[in-house]
Amino acid sequence: MRGVDSLSASPPISRLARPIALVGLMGCGKTTVGSRVAKLLNAPFRDADAEIVAAAGLSIPEIFEKHGEAEFRRGEERVIERLLTEEPMILATGGGAFMSLATRTAIKKAGGAVWLNADLETLMERTGRRDTRPLLKNGDPKEILSGLMAQRYPVYAEADIRVESTLKGTAEDVARSIVAALEAHDVATPHAPFLKAPK
Repeated sequence: MRGVDSLSASPPISRLARPIALVGLMGCGKTTVGSRVAKLLNAPFRDADAEIVAAAGLSIPEIFEKHGEAEFRRGEERVIERLLTEEPMILATGGGAFMSLATRTAIKKAGGAVWLNADLETLMERTGRRDTRPLLKNGDPKEILSGLMAQRYPVYAEADIRVESTLKGTAEDVARSIVAALEAHDVATPHAPFLKAPK
């Protein structure tokens, strides 16, 4: 007896009603956690930095070196705005993306933002694993991260939801916390849900 043809089976229905952008400083876990959130919600996952690299044909350090940060940010705005017009997805954004008013406005219009808040110890440990962060190459990483936290955290606080991302929890723990926060948001704000109501 033949089993069910997997190709003819209906794909799982995504629970996501609108795009959700993950925002936060480098090292907070947007890509690692975002892919897990997408799996929990049966939703697509996209990484804005990866999309920028694909569009430019250059790595992010190469874009910074050849064209400068300002040009990178302009390209980042265009890529994120395009992605937000596609199907509902979990979108990991770069650390500086949410600092753009145009990007914040586009995210708010299309869906919502979740801030992965991480302390300095967590960011130092995680960013120290790879030498691919252009903003950390021009000085003491701890001082740079501290300055970025002071500058960016008040803006990240404009996100719809805040979830803690620390060394104490696993990526799976943080992903489950995000899903729970999205569910809680929809209970409190039923007129603008992020998730589809179960049938």
